[in-house]
Amino acid sequence: MKNHITCLLLLLPAIVAANEADIIDVKTKCYDACTFFVTVKHQDKGWDHYANRWEVLTLDGKLIATRTLRHPHVNEQPFMRSLSHVKIPAGIKKVMVRAHDSIHGYGGKTVTVRIPTEN
Repeated sequence: MKNHITCLLLLLPAIVAANEADIIDVKTKCYDACTFFVTVKHQDKGWDHYANRWEVLTLDGKLIATRTLRHPHVNEQPFMRSLSHVKIPAGIKKVMVRAHDSIHGYGGKTVTVRIPTEN
């Protein structure tokens, strides 16, 4: 039992050091559908703790689209990834973008963006 507690105490600083994933910038281009260019910042530590997706949601929390991040970005921070062909429901003028990491889940900074009628 003592060894388990020691291991936990040694790992705790590494887990705490990598905070939640933050969205730091979002750009959009919309025609028939939208493309989102999203910049994420997270202190990825490797496969055990990294930003693993970002999502586009309505302001009342309904999921519109998800961009899965398939690997850690330890040496590429912050990083930008895009998602195309996102259909925004009629009447939606703003959306929220949030990130998720493999340890903390959600909780980092989000960004709300206006959906352009023309770009």
